[in-house]
Amino acid sequence: MTRRWFVTGGTPGGFGVAFAEAALETGDLVVITSRRPQELAAWAEQYGDRVLVVPLDVTDADQVQRAVREAEERFGGIDVLLNNAGRGWFGSIEGMSESSVRMMFELNFFAVLSVTRAVLPGMRARGDGWIVNVSSVAGLVAAPGFGYYSATKSAIEAVTETLRDEVAAHGISVLAVEPGATRTNAYAGFAEEPVSEPIPEYHELLEHVRATFVDMDGVQPGDPYRGARAVISAMAQQPPPRRLVLGNSGFDAVTDTLETALADIRSSEKISRSTDFPD
Repeated sequence: MTRRWFVTGGTPGGFGVAFAEAALETGDLVVITSRRPQELAAWAEQYGDRVLVVPLDVTDADQVQRAVREAEERFGGIDVLLNNAGRGWFGSIEGMSESSVRMMFELNFFAVLSVTRAVLPGMRARGDGWIVNVSSVAGLVAAPGFGYYSATKSAIEAVTETLRDEVAAHGISVLAVEPGATRTNAYAGFAEEPVSEPIPEYHELLEHVRATFVDMDGVQPGDPYRGARAVISAMAQQPPPRRLVLGNSGFDAVTDTLETALADIRSSEKISRSTDFPD
């Protein structure tokens, strides 16, 4: 059966285009959104009327509603929503500006809610659909210098878990995807983005963070196209997974972190169990 995808965050060399191409390979139809749709014009031409590029700033709720309506009118509905749009800023918990923190939550969290809420009514009416939220390994493994980015992705993790249970009775499936270091254009901006931390005590830490990402740009181990195909394969499993970590290093980091957290929680079991009223 041909599925109709709605993919946010379309940029050349990005995860959104990789997912779009993977969906098109299976014979599906794709609506892909972008803040700079002209950058996707030549790419979209090769697929003819199977692809619709829609201009969209996902932080603009009115634009979101218009884009979803346009997609539904063009293809008759949306079967798969891929919430891919997002970005990361780096800085310390103490020093990052409030405006940067709020911008990151607007893009990485509230925009995901806005698009999801716009798409769900159509899926509920049909009794079928998929919501795929692109989180990050950082949503499960916090990293110094990226605490607020991790917080936005942790929020996505929590919402995805709850949404899955709320919409299951309506025939809708929900999947969280946690990519590790993937060879997209996401790291390209670090070379031009100087450390703007206002607190000198964190400069060394953040310079190291920045240098690490600059060095990794172009040599990240994760293949976005293999990742996109893996997600489509996971969606076809019975039952499908609740979440899918992408990449060897990401898988190891997540499992190590969760096992360490579980051991830490269990180490305080006696104290934890002592806080109820006595029988």
